[in-house]
Amino acid sequence: MNRKSIIRDWVQIVFGLLVFSLGVHLTIRANFGLAPWDCLGMGISYHIPLNYGLTMTAMSVVILLIDIWMKEKIGFGTIIDALLTGNFVQLFNDIDPFPETTGVFAGILIILAGLALMAIGQYFYMMSAQCCGPRDALLVGLGKRLGKLPIGAVQVILWGTVLLIGWLLGGPVGIGTIVSTFGSGVVMQLIYNLIRFEPRKVDHRSVTEVLSAW
Repeated sequence: MNRKSIIRDWVQIVFGLLVFSLGVHLTIRANFGLAPWDCLGMGISYHIPLNYGLTMTAMSVVILLIDIWMKEKIGFGTIIDALLTGNFVQLFNDIDPFPETTGVFAGILIILAGLALMAIGQYFYMMSAQCCGPRDALLVGLGKRLGKLPIGAVQVILWGTVLLIGWLLGGPVGIGTIVSTFGSGVVMQLIYNLIRFEPRKVDHRSVTEVLSAW
C-alpha cells in the first residue's frame, strides 16, 4: 500500500458513496414512503432546526460513536461516509434529476432500482478496505455478533428497528417503506451472491494503519 493506492481508494470511496446516495435519492423520489434510515432522519429533522442532509450527518456521527463502542475499526471510509453521504443525498434531492413517478408499479420498480444502487455503492466503498460507513459498520458489527444469519437477514432486523423509531418520530411511512425494509436485505443478498462478495470478510484498515503506510 502506497500513497497512490490510498488516494485511489479514497476516490473509489467517494464514487461508491455517490452511487449509494443516488440509490437513496431514488427511494425518496419514488414518493411511496421513505426507506428506514431516511424515515428516521426525516423524523428527527421534524424535531430539530436542521435540514435532512445535516440531520443525516449528525446521525452518522452518533452511529459512529456506537461503532466505536462495538469496537469496529474506524477508517477514512467511515469518516468520509459520515461527512458526505447525507449531503450527497441532499444534493440529489435539490437537483431532482428524474421526472415525477406515477403509478404504484413504477414506484416499486424505482425503489428496487434504488436499493440495487445502494448495494452496489456499498460494495465499491467497502472494497476499498478503509472501513465501512457508520451505518454499514453497525450492520457488519451486528452481523459478526449474529454470525449464523445471512448478512441480508441482519439488515432486515436492523432496518426494521430503525423504521419503528423513525415512524414513532413522525417519519413518512408507506408502501415504499415496507418494500425497502424487507426488500433491501433480499436485493443486497442477491447482488452480493452474484458478485461473490461477503462484507464480513473484508480486512479493513483503520485510520492509523493507513497513515502508517503514508
